[in-house]
Amino acid sequence: MSAGTQSAPLPRRGAARPRAGFAAALLHRLSGIALALFLPMHFIALGTALQGADRLESFLGLTHNGFVRAAEWGLVSALALHMVLGLRVLAIEWFATRERTALIVSACVAAGLAVGLLFLLGGA
Repeated sequence: MSAGTQSAPLPRRGAARPRAGFAAALLHRLSGIALALFLPMHFIALGTALQGADRLESFLGLTHNGFVRAAEWGLVSALALHMVLGLRVLAIEWFATRERTALIVSACVAAGLAVGLLFLLGGA
């Protein structure tokens, strides 16, 4: 092999556990995708509202089954998670601090799940 074709070994990252910043970025993107997938259903609901109260009521009748309730809980949790992780990104940019990242990410996930749990227990 010539010297130009040899590649340097890749630096090893912590294989024991993923870095908290990577987990936060991944969760932020996944929750954003979940919210984007929800948008067509939201627009359909708004469209049925424009067609009258009876059409909207029949559409909303679909939301009384268990699968849709679980999806609503996931949506509210994803929205809360996306918001708190977005606030985390803003804090990193504005305050230039990266200390205690794992603790902050854990608090963001806990806050998102707490909001989802409150929604679930509230029966909304």
